[in-house]
Amino acid sequence: MISLPRVLIGQNHAITTLSVEPYETRSLGASFGYAGHGNHYENRSNLSESAVCSVERIDDTAGFERLKPEWNDLLHESESDCLFLTWEWLFTWWKHLSGGRRLHILAVRCGAQLVGLAPLAIRPWQPGRLIPFKILEFLGTGSVGSDYLDVIIRRGNETLVKRALSGYLVDSTLMLELGQLRNVITGAQQTAENLANRDWQVQREVTDVCPFINLAELTWDEYVSTLGSSHRRNLRKRIRNLYDKFSVRLETAVSEQERQSKFAQFLELHNRRWSADGGSDALNSSKIVDFHAEFSRMALESGWLRLRIMYLDDQPATAIYGFRYGDTFYYYQAGHNPEFSAYSVGLVSLGLSIQQAIGEGAKEYDLLHGNEGYKALWTHKQRELCRIRLYPPNLPGFLYRRDMQLRESIKFLRDRLLRANSDKHGNAKLTGQGAESV
Repeated sequence: MISLPRVLIGQNHAITTLSVEPYETRSLGASFGYAGHGNHYENRSNLSESAVCSVERIDDTAGFERLKPEWNDLLHESESDCLFLTWEWLFTWWKHLSGGRRLHILAVRCGAQLVGLAPLAIRPWQPGRLIPFKILEFLGTGSVGSDYLDVIIRRGNETLVKRALSGYLVDSTLMLELGQLRNVITGAQQTAENLANRDWQVQREVTDVCPFINLAELTWDEYVSTLGSSHRRNLRKRIRNLYDKFSVRLETAVSEQERQSKFAQFLELHNRRWSADGGSDALNSSKIVDFHAEFSRMALESGWLRLRIMYLDDQPATAIYGFRYGDTFYYYQAGHNPEFSAYSVGLVSLGLSIQQAIGEGAKEYDLLHGNEGYKALWTHKQRELCRIRLYPPNLPGFLYRRDMQLRESIKFLRDRLLRANSDKHGNAKLTGQGAESV
């Protein structure tokens, strides 16, 4: 027997109670069903008498903040573990860059243990849409450049969590637009598959690539030997020439005072690098700068920050703003003083950064999204990013899908005209993560 949903409106969130007759399916050797209990959407498991999985919606900043002690513990025990899904990155994004969105984090618990998180927010209607739809999307979305976003699931609980989430979302009238996903089997992809089995329309498309360098068990000399012969000779020559002509000093921020001074130097070098090309597309607003000022402080406290300045004869010449998280070095942004461009300081700085990452024991150097040509000098490995759109089987879902098809047709025509104009005038601009001329 199915009873109609009962929605209670509390001070901070709405509570939906569903009562459905359990149905059996195999999951980790157990059968389970769905039932309503109090203020949670619950998934009963026969793994033990007390095993109850509930989905709770967190839609206020205080609730988001209270998740901090559990968030990264869950992340470390998932297949999605990366810098851009840490509580620090997403909470700081929410403070500075949420832009009118409403929190809609879904927390899945088995008993008291947090086993899954869908870090979502509701994007308000945007001018230009034919119909005023609201969209569920990942926290971290937008120009800040968060890669590898996903649903976070504790290992061993994948089937249970994806069914709990899809069971919660199945009657929703909200569309989902989930971007910057790895184009592999992820928690979000599994949840989408479950919704597709419940008559939702799912659209997936590859949107970008993330070049990366596999450094596992390589020394610096062994890595350099893998480069193309021309680039290898040029790199060694440029490093040697720089050390012959200047007094070279590399400094990494290791204290809060150093972080503040070097962050200011990084911003200046980054903006000087892009000033001749119309300005930076990456650090182009005070909100984004404020986001990085706060997150870099948190990253320093956590031991992740790799903010490095190269000085030539005591003058700041290059900056690399990156992070070491787990076994991966993330090359996020860079900048250099154009006065030193003749010495290929961008190329040298990136090479020395890779050398330092190898010295630290990093197993991967991630150049993040964007297929700029300079990245191909350093690696030919890359992973795809994709976007998934999910449309519920109702009238709003149908109308939104038609709206998106129209918008994509217009965008295709516009981009085609822009590319033709760019090719004609030869003024294409790099816009990817860490875009830096080397």
